[in-house]
Amino acid sequence: MAIASQFTAEESVLPLPTIMQAAVYRGINDVRVESVPVPEIRPGELLIRVHTCGVCGTDLKKIATGSHSAPRIFGHEISGMVAAAGGSVQQFKPGDRVVVFHHIPCGNCFYCQRKTFAQCDTYKKVGCTAGFEPSGGGFAEYVRVMDWIVQNGTVRIPDAVSFEEACFVEPVNTCIKGIERLQPCAGETVLVIGQGPIGILLAALAQRAGARVITSDLHGQRLTISKDFGLENSIDASRVDVIQEVRRMTESRGADAAILAVGGNGLIKTALDAVRPGGRVLLFAQTARGEAAIDPAAICVDEKTLLGSYSASVDLQDRSVQFVMGREMNLGRLISHRFPLSQSSEAFDLAAHPQPSSMKIVIQPGNSWPASRPGSRRRNAEGNS
Repeated sequence: MAIASQFTAEESVLPLPTIMQAAVYRGINDVRVESVPVPEIRPGELLIRVHTCGVCGTDLKKIATGSHSAPRIFGHEISGMVAAAGGSVQQFKPGDRVVVFHHIPCGNCFYCQRKTFAQCDTYKKVGCTAGFEPSGGGFAEYVRVMDWIVQNGTVRIPDAVSFEEACFVEPVNTCIKGIERLQPCAGETVLVIGQGPIGILLAALAQRAGARVITSDLHGQRLTISKDFGLENSIDASRVDVIQEVRRMTESRGADAAILAVGGNGLIKTALDAVRPGGRVLLFAQTARGEAAIDPAAICVDEKTLLGSYSASVDLQDRSVQFVMGREMNLGRLISHRFPLSQSSEAFDLAAHPQPSSMKIVIQPGNSWPASRPGSRRRNAEGNS
């Protein structure tokens, strides 16, 4: 049954098409914009017309490594407008502006009881799809949101907040979770390696926790951007030795903690060497499985702690929503490039090969929408930077 026949005109904002455009993953480094069916929804579900979807590093790794079977439609940092609501949905209606999480845990299993939500089997099920195997689906014009995500993972966007800002809710949640895992204390020195958009978010959150933050990156231009967010202590890794410079700034001890916001496993040793005996290192970007060389004596003899943090936490959902919707940080400043859906391949290529000036990359199926609401008016007319 075609989606357009499931709802009356009063239940939808616009006439619903049966075919849409989507960026379809067909194999390693092979993503094509294709015409695919608009997904059908069931009772308790929503159909979202996607406006903006952020490009995440995990999307890029899946595309580059072939870790997932094809075909799929990726994209999970989704903001848009409710196009249609299935039977029994009462809390949302067509026209509502929303952001959706693609993972929500069951709340009852062994892992949920221990608040290790990302290991819950229900959490690992993706609750948003634009077709094929559920994989997020935000790189498409429409996405189907399944019932458990509608109930616990869909959030209204205030009129004053743009779709672009709203798409940061999920990545902000992951960063807050990482900082909660690291537990930086007031007066501690925290080194954040990598000043892409996620690194800047992590550094800003660590600084809010009271830590003295030192940032490092190979690109001086990124360090200049991070200074716009009040991150003044920076190290240009292309010019000086990060470990020596951190020790110089910490009375030769090393940092109390370090966050690795770059995916290279070779930097794990750098992070461990940069922290003092008894210090902590948080791996945040190491989401691809593999092997890394680690000095076991750094863990045993020097009593350094190696931590990991992956994905979002439902316990932090309200806090991440407040952070984004309350505009506690100028998240729009982190977006450097905006691509229409038709240029998805160019967006992925730039995100996979970041330039000194490139930060957050977003794909906007809704880039041609009329600016009818205060929150979207500022950005809809803007093209690629």
